[in-house]
Amino acid sequence: MKKIWRPIKHYLVFFLLMAFILTCSMTLFVSTMSESLGIELTSENLGIAAKLTFANVLLLSLLCTAIDSLRRKWMVERPVKRILQAAERIAAGDFSVRIAPMRSFYAEEKWDEVIACFNKMAGELSSIETLRTDFVANVSHELKTPLSVIENYGTLLQQRDLSEEKRAEYARTVAQSARRLADLVSNILKLNKLENQQIFPTFTQYDLGEQLCECLLQFENAWEEKGLEIEVDMEENILVRSDPEMMALVWHNLFSNAVKFTPKGGRITLSLRGEGNDAVVSVSDTGCGISRDTGARIFDKFYQGDTSHAAQGNGLGLALVRRVVDVTGSDISVSSEVGKGTTFTVKMRRAADANMEKPRT
Repeated sequence: MKKIWRPIKHYLVFFLLMAFILTCSMTLFVSTMSESLGIELTSENLGIAAKLTFANVLLLSLLCTAIDSLRRKWMVERPVKRILQAAERIAAGDFSVRIAPMRSFYAEEKWDEVIACFNKMAGELSSIETLRTDFVANVSHELKTPLSVIENYGTLLQQRDLSEEKRAEYARTVAQSARRLADLVSNILKLNKLENQQIFPTFTQYDLGEQLCECLLQFENAWEEKGLEIEVDMEENILVRSDPEMMALVWHNLFSNAVKFTPKGGRITLSLRGEGNDAVVSVSDTGCGISRDTGARIFDKFYQGDTSHAAQGNGLGLALVRRVVDVTGSDISVSSEVGKGTTFTVKMRRAADANMEKPRT
């Protein structure tokens, strides 16, 4: 019924419009001609004029309806149909679909804008789906590994003839795996809250150098165990206005990675300097370095350059760092050379010039 009623409705609209326009025009024309030429209008003349006018209204309304139908078909229905078909494919889970631009003389430019936005949306959905798939695969692996260790060593601990030395070793392994599992869950919750804006930064002014020293000293046992050389070069009285608790997550993760990936006898360098309105923190190591491909993804959730998972970690640390840096209005960059080391650089606005009304999101 809709397909039948629609052209009838359009025809009636054009009929009424043409009837009004032509009736007014003919009335004005006949009246003007009658007064100018002194022609007397008879009922016969008026009848003929009315019939001609009505015929013209019918004909022009039909013509306009046909033209409008063709216009709608090519300029509205055709692009809408293409968009709907693509949307149905996306709804079915095919995120690879893209719509070609309407490159023809009859196409409206606005349709190309709509199509460009649709293609961008499809690309974003494809990326999100890829991240979701990676997330499920990686979180399954990261949860399974410590759970398997806990289960295996828990079974070994049940042996009655187990020596105290072995029992202590197995218990320590179980505790380490449980701690790794707890860290994973904690990081997932923190990242989820940050991404869903359930945690808002509380900005206060504090001495950045003091915070960096406090965070670095937490890894003293780790660097002494590996015999690492620590170099510190920090300017004094560098004040920033940020969320100290959130920024502590940043420094903790950067120092943890530096200690983790620097071989025994290597060197870690921490520097803090003021550059104009910015406070610049650099954390460098002489570790294995990062390839260009790895460097492009190190801030992705659960991405680990070490695909063997030999190094302890869950791939969430740098994702947390990126999100914290964004919500606090700071900036982070990384430079690295394979076999020579890596440097992470964080820029923060100094307290006197920090604009906390517009943090990055």
